[in-house]
Amino acid sequence: MPDIVVERHFSAEPERVWQEIVQPDSLSAWFWPASFDTAAAIEPRVGGRTRIESRANGMGVSGEVTSVEPERRLVTTWQWNGEEEVTTVGLTLAPSGSGGTDLHVQHSGFPDAQSADDHVLGWNDCLDRLTARLG
Repeated sequence: MPDIVVERHFSAEPERVWQEIVQPDSLSAWFWPASFDTAAAIEPRVGGRTRIESRANGMGVSGEVTSVEPERRLVTTWQWNGEEEVTTVGLTLAPSGSGGTDLHVQHSGFPDAQSADDHVLGWNDCLDRLTARLG
């Protein structure tokens, strides 16, 4: 099964990037475009639930946190509404030697290459909005 990796550098420190990921209001603000009217719920603890949904079009994804190291790493399962496949997303944050934060997103377990390619586009789109939000 194909895996993808998307990496991004942010000028913000890891603590700030972490808060953008684990605070529901922050996550809702950048994960999908504003027109999606996104709502998020996240419990950043092992066994905690995650849910991101578009109130505008009914699209949503949910999962369960399987590993967490505050301000460093979050791993969660990932299942789209109505889909059987369950994939895994790992977000790893590291202080950058030049200042700021390096984010490594590894998303694994896709059923085929097309699904993996679609998620590369999606993650880049999401992270473009996070980059703009962090300034």
